Amino acid sequence: MGFKKASLQIFFSSFYIISHAFLVPPATSSSPTAATNDSSEGGGHWVLLHRSIGISAMHMQVMRNNKVIIFDRTNFGPSNISLPNGHCRFNPRDMALKVDCTAHSVLYDIASNSLRPLTVQTDTWCSSAAVDPSGTLIQTGGFNDGYNKLRTFTPCDDDRCDWIELPVPLSNNRWYSSNQILPDGRIIIVGGRSAFTYEFVPKNSGNNNGSYYFRFLRETRDSGPGEENNLYPFLHLLPDGNLFIFANKRSVLFDYIRNRIVREYPVLPGDEKRNYPSTGSSVLLPLNLTGLEDTTRLPDAEVMVCGGAFPGSFPMAAKKRVFVEASRSCGRLRVTDPNPKWVIEVMPLPRVMPDMLILPTGDLIVLNGARNGTAGWENAVNPALNPVLYRPNEPNRDGRFEVLSPTNTARMYHSSAVLLPDGRILVGGSNPHRLYDFKAYPHPTDLSLEAYYPNYLDPKFSPLRPTIIAIEAANNRASYNGTFSVTLSLQEYHSARGITVSLVAPSFTTHSFAMNQRMLVLDVVVMERVAPHAYKVTARGPPSPNLAPPGYYMLYVVHAGIPSVAVWLQVN
Repeated sequence: MGFKKASLQIFFSSFYIISHAFLVPPATSSSPTAATNDSSEGGGHWVLLHRSIGISAMHMQVMRNNKVIIFDRTNFGPSNISLPNGHCRFNPRDMALKVDCTAHSVLYDIASNSLRPLTVQTDTWCSSAAVDPSGTLIQTGGFNDGYNKLRTFTPCDDDRCDWIELPVPLSNNRWYSSNQILPDGRIIIVGGRSAFTYEFVPKNSGNNNGSYYFRFLRETRDSGPGEENNLYPFLHLLPDGNLFIFANKRSVLFDYIRNRIVREYPVLPGDEKRNYPSTGSSVLLPLNLTGLEDTTRLPDAEVMVCGGAFPGSFPMAAKKRVFVEASRSCGRLRVTDPNPKWVIEVMPLPRVMPDMLILPTGDLIVLNGARNGTAGWENAVNPALNPVLYRPNEPNRDGRFEVLSPTNTARMYHSSAVLLPDGRILVGGSNPHRLYDFKAYPHPTDLSLEAYYPNYLDPKFSPLRPTIIAIEAANNRASYNGTFSVTLSLQEYHSARGITVSLVAPSFTTHSFAMNQRMLVLDVVVMERVAPHAYKVTARGPPSPNLAPPGYYMLYVVHAGIPSVAVWLQVN
Protein backbone atom coordinates (compact mmCIF):
# COMPACT_ATOMS: atom_id res chain seq x y z
CA MET A 1 0.00 0.00 0.00
CA GLY A 2 1.44 3.41 -0.95
CA PHE A 3 1.98 6.05 1.67
CA LYS A 4 -0.60 8.43 0.14
CA LYS A 5 -3.29 5.76 0.28
CA ALA A 6 -2.32 4.79 3.82
CA SER A 7 -2.47 8.44 4.88
CA LEU A 8 -5.95 8.82 3.45
CA GLN A 9 -7.10 5.72 5.27
CA ILE A 10 -5.70 7.13 8.50
CA PHE A 11 -7.43 10.44 7.86
CA PHE A 12 -10.87 8.93 7.22
CA SER A 13 -10.67 6.21 9.87
CA SER A 14 -11.24 6.59 13.58
CA PHE A 15 -7.64 7.68 14.05
CA TYR A 16 -7.18 11.03 15.66
CA ILE A 17 -5.71 13.60 13.30
CA ILE A 18 -3.75 16.36 14.92
CA SER A 19 -5.80 19.49 14.40
CA HIS A 20 -4.50 21.65 17.18
CA ALA A 21 -0.77 21.13 16.79
CA PHE A 22 1.29 24.28 16.41
CA LEU A 23 4.80 25.00 15.26
CA VAL A 24 7.56 26.34 17.44
CA PRO A 25 8.07 30.05 16.66
CA PRO A 26 11.35 30.49 14.80
CA ALA A 27 14.30 30.80 17.12
CA THR A 28 15.02 34.30 15.82
CA SER A 29 11.46 35.61 16.00
CA SER A 30 9.47 37.26 18.77
CA SER A 31 6.57 39.58 19.33
CA PRO A 32 6.93 43.11 17.93
CA THR A 33 8.05 44.46 21.28
CA ALA A 34 10.22 41.51 22.23
CA ALA A 35 13.94 41.52 22.80
CA THR A 36 16.21 38.52 22.52
CA ASN A 37 19.28 37.43 24.40
CA ASP A 38 21.50 35.52 22.00
CA SER A 39 24.38 35.10 24.41
CA SER A 40 26.97 32.64 23.16
CA GLU A 41 27.60 31.48 26.73
CA GLY A 42 26.26 27.98 27.26
CA GLY A 43 23.37 26.58 25.25
CA GLY A 44 19.98 27.83 24.14
CA HIS A 45 18.72 31.38 24.12
CA TRP A 46 15.95 33.60 25.51
CA VAL A 47 13.09 35.49 23.86
CA LEU A 48 11.02 38.13 25.60
CA LEU A 49 7.36 37.44 24.79
CA HIS A 50 5.68 40.28 26.71
CA ARG A 51 7.17 43.16 28.64
CA SER A 52 4.05 43.07 30.79
CA ILE A 53 1.19 40.60 31.10
CA GLY A 54 -0.37 42.84 33.77
CA ILE A 55 0.31 40.48 36.69
CA SER A 56 3.30 38.76 38.22
CA ALA A 57 3.26 35.05 37.34
CA MET A 58 3.25 33.42 40.77
CA HIS A 59 1.37 30.31 39.54
CA MET A 60 1.27 28.66 36.08
CA GLN A 61 -0.40 25.62 34.52
CA VAL A 62 -0.41 24.46 30.88
CA MET A 63 -3.85 23.27 29.79
CA ARG A 64 -4.79 20.60 27.23
CA ASN A 65 -5.84 23.21 24.63
CA ASN A 66 -2.36 24.78 24.46
CA LYS A 67 -3.18 27.68 26.73
CA VAL A 68 -1.54 28.56 30.01
CA ILE A 69 -3.45 29.79 33.03
CA ILE A 70 -1.41 32.27 35.07
CA PHE A 71 -2.41 33.91 38.33
CA ASP A 72 -1.07 35.93 41.22
CA ARG A 73 -2.77 37.01 44.48
CA THR A 74 -5.56 39.55 45.01
CA ASN A 75 -4.61 41.29 48.27
CA PHE A 76 -2.13 43.91 47.07
CA GLY A 77 -4.42 46.32 45.21
CA PRO A 78 -4.94 46.84 41.47
CA SER A 79 -2.92 44.93 38.91
CA ASN A 80 -1.77 46.37 35.59
CA ILE A 81 -4.43 44.71 33.44
CA SER A 82 -8.14 45.58 33.47
CA LEU A 83 -11.03 43.17 33.49
CA PRO A 84 -12.94 43.27 30.17
CA ASN A 85 -16.06 45.30 29.40
CA GLY A 86 -15.94 47.32 32.58
CA HIS A 87 -16.42 44.26 34.78
CA CYS A 88 -15.34 44.46 38.40
CA ARG A 89 -14.85 42.04 41.25
CA PHE A 90 -16.90 42.76 44.38
CA ASN A 91 -15.43 41.23 47.52
CA PRO A 92 -16.12 42.84 50.92
CA ARG A 93 -13.53 40.56 52.53
CA ASP A 94 -10.62 41.53 50.29
CA MET A 95 -7.77 43.08 52.26
CA ALA A 96 -6.87 45.68 49.63
CA LEU A 97 -9.79 46.53 47.34
CA LYS A 98 -13.43 45.72 47.98
CA VAL A 99 -14.23 46.69 44.39
CA ASP A 100 -11.48 45.72 41.99
CA CYS A 101 -11.77 46.27 38.24
CA THR A 102 -8.40 44.71 37.45
CA ALA A 103 -7.51 41.09 36.74
CA HIS A 104 -5.28 38.91 38.89
CA SER A 105 -5.31 35.99 36.48
CA VAL A 106 -4.75 35.75 32.73
CA LEU A 107 -5.01 33.05 30.10
CA TYR A 108 -2.03 32.94 27.76
CA ASP A 109 -2.50 31.53 24.25
CA ILE A 110 0.76 29.87 23.22
CA ALA A 111 0.19 29.92 19.46
CA SER A 112 -0.93 33.55 19.17
CA ASN A 113 1.18 34.92 22.05
CA SER A 114 -1.94 36.71 23.29
CA LEU A 115 -3.61 37.21 26.67
CA ARG A 116 -7.12 37.19 28.06
CA PRO A 117 -7.85 38.55 31.57
CA LEU A 118 -9.75 36.28 33.95
CA THR A 119 -11.70 36.91 37.16
CA VAL A 120 -10.66 35.17 40.34
CA GLN A 121 -12.93 36.01 43.26
CA THR A 122 -10.90 35.18 46.38
CA ASP A 123 -7.25 35.38 47.33
CA THR A 124 -5.08 32.70 45.68
CA TRP A 125 -1.84 33.81 47.35
CA CYS A 126 0.59 30.86 47.74
CA SER A 127 -2.02 28.27 46.79
CA SER A 128 -1.84 24.89 45.03
CA ALA A 129 -3.54 22.97 42.24
CA ALA A 130 -3.72 19.86 40.06
CA VAL A 131 -5.48 18.95 36.82
CA ASP A 132 -8.18 16.29 37.16
CA PRO A 133 -8.71 13.43 34.65
CA SER A 134 -11.13 15.52 32.56
CA GLY A 135 -8.57 18.30 32.06
CA THR A 136 -10.13 20.73 34.55
CA LEU A 137 -7.79 22.60 36.87
CA ILE A 138 -8.75 22.04 40.51
CA GLN A 139 -7.28 24.93 42.49
CA THR A 140 -7.08 24.86 46.26
CA GLY A 141 -6.58 27.27 49.12
CA GLY A 142 -4.80 30.58 49.40
CA PHE A 143 -4.88 33.35 51.99
CA ASN A 144 -7.51 35.22 54.01
CA ASP A 145 -10.87 34.69 52.27
CA GLY A 146 -9.20 32.07 50.07
CA TYR A 147 -7.82 29.86 52.86
CA ASN A 148 -10.26 26.99 52.35
CA LYS A 149 -11.58 27.73 48.86
CA LEU A 150 -11.99 25.26 46.02
CA ARG A 151 -11.90 26.75 42.52
CA THR A 152 -12.03 25.23 39.04
CA PHE A 153 -11.03 26.29 35.57
CA THR A 154 -12.20 24.19 32.61
CA PRO A 155 -10.43 24.99 29.33
CA CYS A 156 -12.44 26.20 26.37
CA ASP A 157 -11.77 27.71 22.93
CA ASP A 158 -14.54 30.31 22.78
CA ASP A 159 -13.23 32.79 25.39
CA ARG A 160 -16.20 32.17 27.67
CA CYS A 161 -14.58 30.05 30.36
CA ASP A 162 -13.48 31.63 33.61
CA TRP A 163 -12.77 30.74 37.21
CA ILE A 164 -15.59 29.08 39.16
CA GLU A 165 -15.66 29.07 42.96
CA LEU A 166 -17.21 25.92 44.39
CA PRO A 167 -19.65 26.16 47.31
CA VAL A 168 -18.07 23.26 49.23
CA PRO A 169 -14.99 24.40 51.17
CA LEU A 170 -11.84 22.51 52.05
CA SER A 171 -11.79 20.89 55.48
CA ASN A 172 -8.71 22.88 56.55
CA ASN A 173 -7.06 26.13 55.60
CA ARG A 174 -4.48 25.45 52.90
CA TRP A 175 -1.76 28.09 52.55
CA TYR A 176 1.59 26.79 51.15
CA SER A 177 0.24 23.26 50.59
CA SER A 178 1.05 20.77 47.80
CA ASN A 179 -1.22 18.68 45.56
CA GLN A 180 -0.85 15.38 43.72
CA ILE A 181 -3.30 13.58 41.46
CA LEU A 182 -3.81 9.95 42.47
CA PRO A 183 -4.42 6.73 40.52
CA ASP A 184 -8.17 6.82 41.24
CA GLY A 185 -8.48 10.38 39.86
CA ARG A 186 -8.78 12.07 43.25
CA ILE A 187 -6.37 14.81 44.28
CA ILE A 188 -4.62 14.77 47.63
CA ILE A 189 -3.74 18.08 49.31
CA VAL A 190 -0.95 17.86 51.88
CA GLY A 191 0.03 20.39 54.52
CA GLY A 192 0.01 24.15 54.55
CA ARG A 193 0.91 26.69 57.21
CA SER A 194 -0.15 25.25 60.61
CA ALA A 195 -2.04 22.50 58.76
CA PHE A 196 -0.55 19.15 59.81
CA THR A 197 -3.15 17.25 57.82
CA TYR A 198 -4.09 16.06 54.36
CA GLU A 199 -7.43 15.74 52.56
CA PHE A 200 -8.88 14.74 49.21
CA VAL A 201 -10.89 16.45 46.47
CA PRO A 202 -13.38 16.34 44.91
CA LYS A 203 -15.67 16.46 47.91
CA ASN A 204 -18.68 14.18 47.66
CA SER A 205 -21.34 12.48 49.76
CA GLY A 206 -18.95 9.71 50.82
CA ASN A 207 -16.71 9.52 53.85
CA ASN A 208 -13.63 11.21 52.41
CA ASN A 209 -14.72 14.79 53.03
CA GLY A 210 -12.74 15.38 56.19
CA SER A 211 -9.04 15.80 56.81
CA TYR A 212 -6.56 13.37 58.32
CA TYR A 213 -3.83 14.13 60.83
CA PHE A 214 -0.28 13.63 59.52
CA ARG A 215 2.27 13.72 62.34
CA PHE A 216 5.21 13.82 59.91
CA LEU A 217 4.37 17.43 59.03
CA ARG A 218 4.50 18.53 62.66
CA GLU A 219 7.74 16.66 63.24
CA THR A 220 9.48 18.30 60.27
CA ARG A 221 8.52 21.86 61.15
CA ASP A 222 11.39 23.97 62.47
CA SER A 223 10.52 26.04 65.52
CA GLY A 224 12.31 29.27 64.63
CA PRO A 225 10.13 32.29 63.76
CA GLY A 226 9.23 32.10 60.07
CA GLU A 227 11.50 29.08 59.62
CA GLU A 228 9.01 26.26 59.19
CA ASN A 229 11.10 24.77 56.34
CA ASN A 230 8.44 22.13 55.64
CA LEU A 231 5.91 24.15 53.63
CA TYR A 232 5.10 23.18 50.05
CA PRO A 233 6.26 19.61 50.80
CA PHE A 234 7.50 17.65 47.79
CA LEU A 235 5.01 14.97 46.68
CA HIS A 236 5.73 12.24 44.12
CA LEU A 237 3.42 9.34 43.23
CA LEU A 238 5.55 6.17 43.05
CA PRO A 239 5.01 3.10 40.84
CA ASP A 240 3.55 1.06 43.71
CA GLY A 241 0.79 3.64 44.20
CA ASN A 242 2.17 5.04 47.45
CA LEU A 243 3.23 8.64 47.93
CA PHE A 244 6.78 9.88 48.47
CA ILE A 245 6.64 12.92 50.75
CA PHE A 246 9.69 15.07 51.49
CA ALA A 247 9.76 17.93 54.02
CA ASN A 248 12.72 19.84 55.44
CA LYS A 249 15.37 17.05 55.25
CA ARG A 250 13.25 13.96 55.85
CA SER A 251 11.16 11.80 53.56
CA VAL A 252 8.70 8.95 53.90
CA LEU A 253 6.76 6.47 51.80
CA PHE A 254 3.12 7.09 52.68
CA ASP A 255 0.10 4.85 52.19
CA TYR A 256 -2.64 7.48 51.96
CA ILE A 257 -5.37 4.84 51.72
CA ARG A 258 -4.56 3.30 55.10
CA ASN A 259 -3.16 6.53 56.59
CA ARG A 260 0.16 4.99 57.54
CA ILE A 261 3.84 5.50 56.86
CA VAL A 262 5.20 2.43 55.07
CA ARG A 263 8.86 3.35 55.52
CA GLU A 264 11.07 6.30 56.38
CA TYR A 265 13.98 7.01 54.09
CA PRO A 266 17.44 8.13 55.22
CA VAL A 267 17.76 11.82 56.08
CA LEU A 268 19.20 13.84 53.20
CA PRO A 269 22.84 14.49 54.20
CA GLY A 270 24.10 18.02 54.78
CA ASP A 271 22.92 20.91 56.91
CA GLU A 272 20.67 22.47 54.28
CA LYS A 273 16.89 22.65 54.56
CA ARG A 274 14.97 22.15 51.33
CA ASN A 275 11.38 23.37 51.69
CA TYR A 276 9.82 26.80 52.07
CA PRO A 277 11.24 29.23 53.08
CA SER A 278 14.60 27.45 52.57
CA THR A 279 13.19 26.66 49.18
CA GLY A 280 14.77 24.00 47.00
CA SER A 281 13.09 21.93 44.30
CA SER A 282 12.42 18.27 43.54
CA VAL A 283 11.52 15.99 40.64
CA LEU A 284 10.70 12.35 40.11
CA LEU A 285 13.19 11.34 37.41
CA PRO A 286 11.70 9.86 34.20
CA LEU A 287 10.18 6.41 34.60
CA ASN A 288 11.50 4.03 31.94
CA LEU A 289 8.83 1.52 30.88
CA THR A 290 10.92 0.00 28.08
CA GLY A 291 10.69 -3.77 28.12
CA LEU A 292 8.01 -3.94 30.83
CA GLU A 293 5.69 -6.37 29.04
CA ASP A 294 5.11 -8.06 32.39
CA THR A 295 2.65 -5.72 34.10
CA THR A 296 3.59 -7.10 37.52
CA ARG A 297 7.07 -5.62 37.20
CA LEU A 298 7.57 -2.05 38.30
CA PRO A 299 10.18 0.36 36.97
CA ASP A 300 12.86 1.79 39.21
CA ALA A 301 11.97 5.20 40.60
CA GLU A 302 14.43 7.88 41.63
CA VAL A 303 13.79 11.23 43.28
CA MET A 304 16.08 14.24 43.04
CA VAL A 305 16.17 17.24 45.40
CA CYS A 306 18.28 20.30 44.57
CA GLY A 307 19.10 23.63 46.19
CA GLY A 308 17.82 25.16 49.38
CA ALA A 309 19.25 27.17 52.26
CA PHE A 310 21.30 26.61 55.40
CA PRO A 311 19.87 26.78 58.93
CA GLY A 312 19.39 30.33 60.13
CA SER A 313 19.38 31.83 56.63
CA PHE A 314 15.82 33.12 56.96
CA PRO A 315 16.27 35.20 60.17
CA MET A 316 19.70 36.35 58.98
CA ALA A 317 18.12 37.76 55.82
CA ALA A 318 14.83 38.99 57.30
CA LYS A 319 16.24 40.65 60.44
CA LYS A 320 19.94 41.37 59.85
CA ARG A 321 19.99 41.75 56.05
CA VAL A 322 22.78 39.18 55.85
CA PHE A 323 22.32 36.84 52.92
CA VAL A 324 23.92 33.43 53.38
CA GLU A 325 25.04 31.61 50.24
CA ALA A 326 22.45 29.05 49.13
CA SER A 327 23.00 25.31 48.76
CA ARG A 328 24.99 23.90 45.86
CA SER A 329 23.99 20.30 46.48
CA CYS A 330 21.56 17.87 44.89
CA GLY A 331 20.58 14.55 46.36
CA ARG A 332 19.40 11.53 44.34
CA LEU A 333 17.56 8.69 46.04
CA ARG A 334 16.48 5.48 44.31
CA VAL A 335 13.32 5.12 46.36
CA THR A 336 12.49 1.63 45.05
CA ASP A 337 15.78 0.11 46.29
CA PRO A 338 15.55 -2.20 49.32
CA ASN A 339 18.18 -0.10 51.13
CA PRO A 340 18.24 3.29 49.39
CA LYS A 341 21.00 5.81 50.06
CA TRP A 342 21.26 9.41 48.99
CA VAL A 343 23.88 10.17 46.35
CA ILE A 344 25.07 13.78 46.58
CA GLU A 345 26.10 15.84 43.56
CA VAL A 346 27.24 19.46 43.40
CA MET A 347 25.65 22.05 41.12
CA PRO A 348 27.90 24.55 39.27
CA LEU A 349 26.39 27.40 41.29
CA PRO A 350 24.39 27.78 44.52
CA ARG A 351 20.63 28.17 44.23
CA VAL A 352 17.63 28.89 46.39
CA MET A 353 14.11 29.10 44.89
CA PRO A 354 15.06 27.10 41.78
CA ASP A 355 12.51 25.73 39.36
CA MET A 356 13.40 22.23 38.18
CA LEU A 357 11.66 20.85 35.10
CA ILE A 358 11.94 17.69 33.02
CA LEU A 359 12.67 18.40 29.35
CA PRO A 360 11.22 16.22 26.55
CA THR A 361 14.67 14.61 26.20
CA GLY A 362 14.56 13.35 29.80
CA ASP A 363 17.21 15.83 30.91
CA LEU A 364 16.45 18.37 33.63
CA ILE A 365 16.69 22.13 33.56
CA VAL A 366 17.22 24.16 36.73
CA LEU A 367 16.41 27.87 36.44
CA ASN A 368 15.17 30.94 38.31
CA GLY A 369 15.98 31.83 41.91
CA ALA A 370 18.92 33.39 43.71
CA ARG A 371 22.40 32.52 44.93
CA ASN A 372 22.01 34.00 48.39
CA GLY A 373 19.24 34.19 50.98
CA THR A 374 15.88 32.47 51.20
CA ALA A 375 12.32 32.77 49.97
CA GLY A 376 10.19 35.56 51.41
CA TRP A 377 9.88 39.30 50.97
CA GLU A 378 13.24 40.98 50.35
CA ASN A 379 15.08 37.88 51.61
CA ALA A 380 17.34 37.06 48.64
CA VAL A 381 20.04 38.74 46.56
CA ASN A 382 22.36 37.83 43.69
CA PRO A 383 19.94 36.38 41.12
CA ALA A 384 20.83 33.07 39.47
CA LEU A 385 20.53 34.15 35.84
CA ASN A 386 22.03 31.06 34.20
CA PRO A 387 19.90 27.95 33.80
CA VAL A 388 21.70 24.69 34.39
CA LEU A 389 21.16 21.52 32.37
CA TYR A 390 21.40 18.18 34.19
CA ARG A 391 21.78 14.89 32.32
CA PRO A 392 20.64 12.18 34.78
CA ASN A 393 21.78 9.29 32.58
CA GLU A 394 25.29 10.59 31.87
CA PRO A 395 27.63 7.93 33.36
CA ASN A 396 30.39 10.46 34.02
CA ARG A 397 29.12 12.35 37.05
CA ASP A 398 31.41 15.29 36.30
CA GLY A 399 29.72 15.74 32.92
CA ARG A 400 26.12 15.81 34.08
CA PHE A 401 25.80 19.57 34.69
CA GLU A 402 26.10 22.26 32.02
CA VAL A 403 25.70 26.00 32.56
CA LEU A 404 23.38 27.53 29.92
CA SER A 405 22.84 30.99 28.45
CA PRO A 406 21.71 33.59 31.01
CA THR A 407 18.53 35.59 30.99
CA ASN A 408 18.59 39.35 31.44
CA THR A 409 15.75 39.21 33.97
CA ALA A 410 16.08 38.35 37.66
CA ARG A 411 13.47 35.74 38.61
CA MET A 412 13.40 35.96 42.38
CA TYR A 413 10.64 35.18 44.88
CA HIS A 414 7.22 34.45 43.35
CA SER A 415 8.48 33.48 39.89
CA SER A 416 7.52 30.30 38.03
CA ALA A 417 8.24 28.21 34.93
CA VAL A 418 6.52 25.46 32.92
CA LEU A 419 7.39 23.22 29.97
CA LEU A 420 5.38 24.05 26.85
CA PRO A 421 4.24 21.46 24.28
CA ASP A 422 6.62 22.98 21.71
CA GLY A 423 9.62 22.27 23.94
CA ARG A 424 10.25 25.81 25.16
CA ILE A 425 10.25 26.79 28.83
CA LEU A 426 7.79 29.55 29.70
CA VAL A 427 9.13 31.76 32.51
CA GLY A 428 7.47 34.64 34.34
CA GLY A 429 6.96 36.39 37.63
CA SER A 430 9.19 37.78 40.38
CA ASN A 431 7.79 39.98 43.10
CA PRO A 432 9.77 39.90 46.34
CA HIS A 433 7.71 42.77 47.82
CA ARG A 434 4.55 43.13 49.89
CA LEU A 435 2.96 45.16 47.08
CA TYR A 436 3.75 45.72 43.43
CA ASP A 437 6.85 47.94 43.48
CA PHE A 438 8.26 48.92 40.11
CA LYS A 439 10.87 51.28 41.55
CA ALA A 440 12.46 48.87 44.01
CA TYR A 441 16.19 48.39 43.59
CA PRO A 442 17.71 46.11 42.54
CA HIS A 443 14.73 43.78 42.02
CA PRO A 444 11.47 45.55 41.13
CA THR A 445 8.23 43.69 40.63
CA ASP A 446 8.41 41.99 37.24
CA LEU A 447 5.35 41.45 35.02
CA SER A 448 7.17 40.13 31.96
CA LEU A 449 6.87 36.76 30.26
CA GLU A 450 9.75 35.16 28.41
CA ALA A 451 10.65 31.83 26.85
CA TYR A 452 13.86 29.87 27.06
CA TYR A 453 14.69 27.96 23.87
CA PRO A 454 16.80 24.88 24.71
CA ASN A 455 19.57 24.00 22.34
CA TYR A 456 17.49 21.22 20.74
CA LEU A 457 15.29 23.93 19.15
CA ASP A 458 18.19 25.33 17.12
CA PRO A 459 17.25 25.38 13.40
CA LYS A 460 20.34 23.33 12.57
CA PHE A 461 18.60 20.32 14.12
CA SER A 462 15.52 20.62 11.86
CA PRO A 463 16.44 17.59 9.71
CA LEU A 464 16.51 15.45 12.88
CA ARG A 465 13.28 16.79 14.36
CA PRO A 466 10.28 14.43 14.05
CA THR A 467 6.89 15.86 13.17
CA ILE A 468 3.84 13.98 14.40
CA ILE A 469 1.33 13.51 11.58
CA ALA A 470 -1.31 11.39 13.28
CA ILE A 471 -2.03 9.31 16.35
CA GLU A 472 -3.74 5.97 15.82
CA ALA A 473 -5.71 5.61 19.03
CA ALA A 474 -9.43 5.31 19.62
CA ASN A 475 -10.85 8.71 20.59
CA ASN A 476 -7.27 9.92 21.04
CA ARG A 477 -6.97 7.87 24.22
CA ALA A 478 -4.30 5.48 25.36
CA SER A 479 -5.63 2.62 27.44
CA TYR A 480 -3.60 1.06 30.21
CA ASN A 481 -1.28 -1.59 28.80
CA GLY A 482 -2.88 -1.18 25.37
CA THR A 483 -0.99 -0.20 22.24
CA PHE A 484 -1.32 2.83 19.98
CA SER A 485 0.60 4.09 16.96
CA VAL A 486 2.15 7.39 15.99
CA THR A 487 2.82 8.30 12.37
CA LEU A 488 5.61 10.85 11.96
CA SER A 489 7.71 12.49 9.30
CA LEU A 490 11.47 12.75 9.54
CA GLN A 491 13.98 14.11 7.06
CA GLU A 492 17.00 12.20 8.36
CA TYR A 493 16.76 9.02 10.42
CA HIS A 494 19.72 8.00 12.57
CA SER A 495 19.08 4.41 13.56
CA ALA A 496 21.99 4.35 15.99
CA ARG A 497 20.31 6.88 18.27
CA GLY A 498 16.78 5.66 17.65
CA ILE A 499 13.36 7.00 18.54
CA THR A 500 11.64 7.20 21.92
CA VAL A 501 8.04 7.98 22.75
CA SER A 502 7.36 9.76 26.04
CA LEU A 503 4.40 11.06 27.99
CA VAL A 504 4.88 14.19 30.12
CA ALA A 505 2.28 15.33 32.62
CA PRO A 506 2.05 19.15 32.59
CA SER A 507 2.94 20.60 35.96
CA PHE A 508 1.30 23.17 38.17
CA THR A 509 4.28 25.29 39.15
CA THR A 510 4.54 27.68 42.06
CA HIS A 511 7.18 28.39 44.70
CA SER A 512 9.81 26.26 42.95
CA PHE A 513 7.80 23.03 42.94
CA ALA A 514 6.32 21.64 39.72
CA MET A 515 3.43 19.66 41.21
CA ASN A 516 2.28 16.52 39.35
CA GLN A 517 5.21 16.66 36.95
CA ARG A 518 6.20 13.22 35.63
CA MET A 519 7.63 11.65 32.50
CA LEU A 520 7.13 8.10 31.27
CA VAL A 521 9.35 6.66 28.53
CA LEU A 522 7.05 4.18 26.82
CA ASP A 523 7.89 0.75 25.52
CA VAL A 524 8.19 0.90 21.71
CA VAL A 525 6.81 -2.36 20.33
CA VAL A 526 7.27 -1.84 16.58
CA MET A 527 8.79 0.78 14.34
CA GLU A 528 8.37 0.61 10.59
CA ARG A 529 9.16 2.82 7.64
CA VAL A 530 6.02 3.57 5.62
CA ALA A 531 7.44 6.10 3.11
CA PRO A 532 10.83 7.65 2.28
CA HIS A 533 10.47 10.19 5.10
CA ALA A 534 7.64 8.73 7.16
CA TYR A 535 7.62 6.21 9.98
CA LYS A 536 5.04 4.49 12.11
CA VAL A 537 5.86 3.79 15.74
CA THR A 538 3.70 1.51 17.88
CA ALA A 539 4.05 2.02 21.62
CA ARG A 540 2.55 0.37 24.67
CA GLY A 541 0.55 2.55 27.05
CA PRO A 542 1.40 2.76 30.76
CA PRO A 543 0.68 -0.52 32.59
CA SER A 544 -1.42 1.04 35.34
CA PRO A 545 -2.74 4.31 36.80
CA ASN A 546 -0.12 4.01 39.54
CA LEU A 547 2.42 4.86 36.86
CA ALA A 548 0.27 7.33 34.95
CA PRO A 549 -2.76 8.73 36.79
CA PRO A 550 -5.69 9.27 34.42
CA GLY A 551 -5.65 12.54 32.53
CA TYR A 552 -4.08 14.48 29.67
CA TYR A 553 -0.40 14.13 28.81
CA MET A 554 1.91 15.76 26.31
CA LEU A 555 3.17 13.06 23.96
CA TYR A 556 6.64 13.69 22.54
CA VAL A 557 8.57 11.69 19.98
CA VAL A 558 12.32 12.17 20.40
CA HIS A 559 14.82 11.26 17.69
CA ALA A 560 18.57 11.57 18.14
CA GLY A 561 17.98 13.81 21.16
CA ILE A 562 15.67 16.17 19.24
CA PRO A 563 11.99 16.25 20.33
CA SER A 564 8.89 16.81 18.26
CA VAL A 565 6.22 19.29 19.14
CA ALA A 566 3.96 17.42 21.55
CA VAL A 567 0.36 16.44 20.96
CA TRP A 568 -2.14 15.82 23.73
CA LEU A 569 -3.09 12.26 24.58
CA GLN A 570 -5.61 11.24 27.21
CA VAL A 571 -4.66 8.26 29.35
CA ASN A 572 -7.44 6.29 31.04
